[in-house]
Amino acid sequence: MTYEEVVKVARSCIGDKCFACPVCNGKACGNKLPGPGSKGIGDTATRNYNAWRKIYLNMDTICENKEIDTSIELFGKHFAYPFFAGPVGAVQLHYSDKYSDITYNETLVSACCQCGVAAFTGDGVNPDVMVGATRAIQAVGGLGIPTIKPWNIETIAEKMELVAESDAFTVAMDIDAAGLPFLKNMIPPAGSKTTAELKEIISLAKVPFIVKGVMSVKGALKAKEAGASAIVVSNHGGRVLDGCAATADVLEEIVAAVGDHMKIFVDGGIRTGGDVFKALAMGAHGVIIARPFVTAVYGGGVEGVSAYINKVGEELRDTMAMCGATDIAEITRDMIRR
Repeated sequence: MTYEEVVKVARSCIGDKCFACPVCNGKACGNKLPGPGSKGIGDTATRNYNAWRKIYLNMDTICENKEIDTSIELFGKHFAYPFFAGPVGAVQLHYSDKYSDITYNETLVSACCQCGVAAFTGDGVNPDVMVGATRAIQAVGGLGIPTIKPWNIETIAEKMELVAESDAFTVAMDIDAAGLPFLKNMIPPAGSKTTAELKEIISLAKVPFIVKGVMSVKGALKAKEAGASAIVVSNHGGRVLDGCAATADVLEEIVAAVGDHMKIFVDGGIRTGGDVFKALAMGAHGVIIARPFVTAVYGGGVEGVSAYINKVGEELRDTMAMCGATDIAEITRDMIRR
């Protein structure tokens, strides 16, 4: 099954809010919420995508012709590629009822594991979502990344117990989800966290903790102070704040500030292996891709996810070969230009 075939099938079953576009750039879905769009006009999602287009590759084939190695080590685990599937929640609300959050996470986690990468799983108001996600991760030996919403501390503590039972090798919190409408006015309160509150949350984790949703040096330093092992440079796919900078435009300054102290991931508009290469050249340790994986699951289940991973992996491998890098460590800043 090719990814083009996956996209064609997805269009017939993904609902009426996502259009399974061949190029997922945020233009068609715009401000469709529910849906993959934004609570505003959706300009940040489009800006994310366009920012990567403004970064160019420096081709250099005067180099040794060697086999390309795309693998990485992360928190003691080996992965075939430096990119991961992003967390997605409320799939029935935003897409269609072909999948529930539980069956979506089951499909995504198992498919990613089979292909040598890991999936971040989503969270939701329904407690069964995290139960199902952590069970799916446990079924693949802990090779998944449960992502907890910024709930109140009591709810987070309950979810951390599920994370521990899953044997997950790391855990994340998408703190940028504080801008999602469904978290507003919740009782007990959910949303933004102080550095002290984040430190308390991190202390509950028995594995490396990833803070997703950092968009400034100031925010990165706060995450560092709180004890995070990694951050994700992310604006929640451009869904929570119009007028926000693109992730590609803030990545390098954040890497310069904290890249020697923690792992740095980036998401937002990354769609190809070439984009993955650009992010790594700018100092990211790994990349997260979300929306195209939804299309992959709806369009082909496990086979669809495999088709997308193979596509991006081959694009990355080809880019590395054409730019003179034979392994991930050899990707350097001088291989790209703005």
